[in-house]
Amino acid sequence: MIRLFKHYVPHAVILLGLLDLALLALAGELAWQVRAGQIGMHLGPLVTRSWQLAGYSAIILTTMVAVGVYGADALRSMRFATARLLVAVSLGIIALAFVDFALGGHNFWRSTLAYAMGLSVFLLVLNRLATGALLGAAAFRRRVLVLGAGQRAERLRKLSERPESGFCIVGYVAMTDAMPEVAEAIPRGAIHNLTRHVENLGASEVVLALEERRNSLPLADLLRIKTTGVYVNDFSSFIERETGRVDLDTVNPSWLIFSDGFSSGRAISGALKRVFDISASLLLLVFTAPLILVFALLVKLDSKGPAFFRQTRVGLYGEDFDLVKLRSMRTDAEVNGAQWAQKDDPRVTRLGRFIRKVRIDELPQLWTVLKGEMSFVGPRPERPEFVSDLEQDLPFYAERHMVKPGITGWAQINYPYGASIEDSRHKLEYDLYYAKNYTPFLDLLILLQTLRVVLWHEGAR
Repeated sequence: MIRLFKHYVPHAVILLGLLDLALLALAGELAWQVRAGQIGMHLGPLVTRSWQLAGYSAIILTTMVAVGVYGADALRSMRFATARLLVAVSLGIIALAFVDFALGGHNFWRSTLAYAMGLSVFLLVLNRLATGALLGAAAFRRRVLVLGAGQRAERLRKLSERPESGFCIVGYVAMTDAMPEVAEAIPRGAIHNLTRHVENLGASEVVLALEERRNSLPLADLLRIKTTGVYVNDFSSFIERETGRVDLDTVNPSWLIFSDGFSSGRAISGALKRVFDISASLLLLVFTAPLILVFALLVKLDSKGPAFFRQTRVGLYGEDFDLVKLRSMRTDAEVNGAQWAQKDDPRVTRLGRFIRKVRIDELPQLWTVLKGEMSFVGPRPERPEFVSDLEQDLPFYAERHMVKPGITGWAQINYPYGASIEDSRHKLEYDLYYAKNYTPFLDLLILLQTLRVVLWHEGAR
């Protein structure tokens, strides 16, 4: 994987994205050439259209990221990828038409955009057909040797077998005499020179997956392997990189303290984040105020009770604040006390089911963002009634309160909606990854990916 601004991106995604970017520019240029030929116009040198082609490519690629074209499902399913490509290119064309209207010029001709749309879809689908087999081949995956043959090694095996996995395991070495979970593991005693064994397998990375490190940590072997240029990684860091989450089953306080993350250089990025929150929330409040008022009226007409729902949530540093949403449940929804949301929750009103799916009920939270109690991106704030129990049941749960809560977050775009202790545990793993690796780049990625969640109702309940 390649690390961009503290966030890991698979090599396959980088390669596919660069090819897509080049093909989008080609599609844009071909569209100009076709249209110019139809009307008998001389286009002039390519450099005169460079900014139009760059703008076209950048906007279409942005919508592709936003709707999940580079997600795991799209990488392993041609049908899934084609459907999302059609949506992404269509949204990009609409955005370009709006940009052209706003600029008051003729930078992106409608006829040229129509040709570019068809050519882009054709070339992008062709690109996936041509590179699909290669992206899944071992040549595009890191060769990993696992030191360990227990449950952790078995977890790595299952992770490597996923179609979108960026690595393949070339061997296992049982470092202790315990009964191995991985049958094909080679006992350490059968390998005369572990460094030579790594070289013979052509491994580019060694992962330490020991169940118990005490008296079994092969420091001399790891040092020799490291000095030959092979990357050595521990299990928790490897899982974090490959899955985008912090594995609560294996991490400990010392790993969180000494591993990379929670950098002190957040003052500038935090200030930029706040400037963005203020300006974006103000702008969106102006544009969505009529929509909020219309649905507030519809909520009043649909069921008895107030249009807006106010609820106490736990925010930054564990401080309580009031969260405001459009009411989507009956007023007697929690007459017996706080409850987790359920699938097909009977407490949700007819209109509430719709506004939850399209996230309209979240719009009043823009006011909370403007006040500074929330941000656009961050862990979802939980209720105090649940937080006290979750802090007792889940390790490091309090650490998620060290960043400002958000309307959307890393957990929301990576994990389907859940309402239980186990679901909270999984979401906490993603929240800790966000808190540990926060950068404005990760915020941008989450905001873009939120469009995918809204379009396909992922996680809505």
